[in-house]
Amino acid sequence: MSPFEVQLLGTNSALPAFGRHPTSQILTIQKYKYLIDCGEGTQMRFQKFGVKPGRMNQIFISHLHGDHFYGLIGLLTTLGLIGRKRPLDIFAPEGLEEIIRVQTKYAGGDPPFTIRFHVTDTEKHQLIFENNQITVHSIPLDHRVPTSGFLFKEKPKARKMIGAKIQEYNIPYSAIPAIKDGKDFIDAKGQRIANALLTEEPTPPRSYAYCSDTRYKEDIIPLIQGADMLYHESTFQEDLIEKTIPTGHSTALQAAKIAKQANVGRLILGHFSSRYEDINSFADEAKAVFPTVVAGVEGETYAPL
Repeated sequence: MSPFEVQLLGTNSALPAFGRHPTSQILTIQKYKYLIDCGEGTQMRFQKFGVKPGRMNQIFISHLHGDHFYGLIGLLTTLGLIGRKRPLDIFAPEGLEEIIRVQTKYAGGDPPFTIRFHVTDTEKHQLIFENNQITVHSIPLDHRVPTSGFLFKEKPKARKMIGAKIQEYNIPYSAIPAIKDGKDFIDAKGQRIANALLTEEPTPPRSYAYCSDTRYKEDIIPLIQGADMLYHESTFQEDLIEKTIPTGHSTALQAAKIAKQANVGRLILGHFSSRYEDINSFADEAKAVFPTVVAGVEGETYAPL
């Protein structure tokens, strides 16, 4: 089965603490990598965990608080220094292009590759990117500044050809693409061979929902319904729930309630406040509502169960 996994590079909120760093993560889908948020020091986390940026062509920034994008200018500079030439797409709320252009203007000029900025409408759930493998939709969130989560979904795959049937029915290779698309096969004698005899069901498309900084927001439940994995911020635990409204954050228990109502496959918690040293207690709190949960650990890779 082709890869579908997320590696957490930074799991803390604004202040680094207890060896935890600001938010960033790498999502690998099939052979491509997608960077989601880029907190300070992200490129150093690349080095620490052996992340190679060669197949990374898209970056998704949820909002313009520094702990989610201050690492971007350093990463872009490094990509230029190591010889990147391919264009890079960056999806973010309005304002990021202006910030980056000012930085590059006074720091020696743009990198030697094209940066294509795409403004995310944080008020809408809409398609913002697609290629041959996936679609990415925005998820409107409720934070102190315009903020969007992201829903990554694989496109349906072609049916799997049963290798032994190729020889049994003397199927030419030129006919295989049509068979994988669901067509029957007509042999040399004019007999129709049903597609169900020649192929197997493909691997179901997988999905990953990323919900960064947000207050508890039930509006997102239908948007992420049935996702294989959900990353949901859990800055606080219930002992500090009074802080969630003014700061625009959630508790681990609230994240678990979202996961349960959305019937996701597994929940990954992150964006922990520097007040807490023990992150296992976040998972303990969430398990009261949603048992298939982990407190995200930096460097660890998580895949659908």
